[in-house]
Amino acid sequence: MMALGAQLVADDQTRLWREGGTVWMQAPEAIRGMIEARGIGVLAAKSTRAELVAVLDLDIEEEDRLPPERLRNVLGVDFAVLHKSAGPYFPAALMQYLRTGRRE
Repeated sequence: MMALGAQLVADDQTRLWREGGTVWMQAPEAIRGMIEARGIGVLAAKSTRAELVAVLDLDIEEEDRLPPERLRNVLGVDFAVLHKSAGPYFPAALMQYLRTGRRE
């Protein structure tokens, strides 16, 4: 995702907190600015805090071409839930979703 222009928020652990109606994410201080690259090691990478806009569940593969809207509540706020797709287009589609959202 970083190769497509995404910024690192956190790798492995993510701190979540709520301010008003917004849920924020950031890496814990101990691992901030680091990302594990399998087969290479731990790399330095600038990280930032970000607003939570959706929940991506990589444990479940999406089977529907046009999936129904799914929601998950995080700290009292509902967010869309996305499942992974096996297609090679998935990272690009996810980036587009993050830029523009989903059209109903």
